[in-house]
Amino acid sequence: PLPARRVSTSPRPDPLAWRLPPASGVLRAGPWQIARRLGWLLAVLVVLVVILSLQSIARSVTDDAGVILALAFVTVVLAYGAYALLVRAGENRAPCELALRRAPRELVEGIAIGGAIMGATVGVLALTGLYQVTGGEWTDWAHDIRECLGTGLLEELLARLVIFRILASALGVRWSLALSAALFGGAHLANPGATLGSALAIAVEAGLTLAAFYLLTGRIWTAVGVHAGWNFVQGAVFGATVSGMPASGSLLVSVPAAGAPAWLSGGRFGPEASPVAVVIGLAVFVLVIRRVAREAGALDLAPAN
Repeated sequence: PLPARRVSTSPRPDPLAWRLPPASGVLRAGPWQIARRLGWLLAVLVVLVVILSLQSIARSVTDDAGVILALAFVTVVLAYGAYALLVRAGENRAPCELALRRAPRELVEGIAIGGAIMGATVGVLALTGLYQVTGGEWTDWAHDIRECLGTGLLEELLARLVIFRILASALGVRWSLALSAALFGGAHLANPGATLGSALAIAVEAGLTLAAFYLLTGRIWTAVGVHAGWNFVQGAVFGATVSGMPASGSLLVSVPAAGAPAWLSGGRFGPEASPVAVVIGLAVFVLVIRRVAREAGALDLAPAN
């Protein structure tokens, strides 16, 4: 007779998590693992927020643009350096999510993707008569580039590498996708013109989608690029309001058309709060997350018998 087939009782790895770093050090499996992991998340956040507060302190004591720019650069370097040191010391591993070899290519690809998403969003809004786009005068493109890259680097460090990644180790990828997206959307509630609807829109189109790009590569650079390209095309190119922040000195000027319903155009918050942005962002999320699962399915992720 044929031998009975052995059935593994080990849990099958989550196919969405196959590129995430292993849980080691303080994140290792064992007693109190959820509490340890959530505590580590809070500890890393506190350290990084203290470092990032240097920018606010500098702005409160000087108006010198050169000093503020230099400190912004130093802050980014310090934040990423501190994160890398914390991962090595607390998680006992190399910070592979910051691997630099593919960073230039992934940044460029991400910028192109983010720009395309926002270009499609504003394009649909204009073609449907919800937005009016006119010519502008691009006077501060260098500032726009620095601002968008800096925002992408710092927000992705906090939202994806700290909150999403460590929540995924504590609660699983699916719970982490939902919770980190909700937190990301909620963080925008303090912005001008924000509503519960705009926060939900940001959670879906950005919180989910940017996390999916991190899951796709296991590195942060594509998500940083998407974030930066999204903001750059929306604000610097189209001159639309970015998360409630009005743009100035842009290539074009884009505003809601007279009489356009705020719930369709995004209102004072900008195109990101429109259903168009939500649909496009959600479609990109689905495409990316399906690719993550498909690539995982091409590998033998089942536990050994």
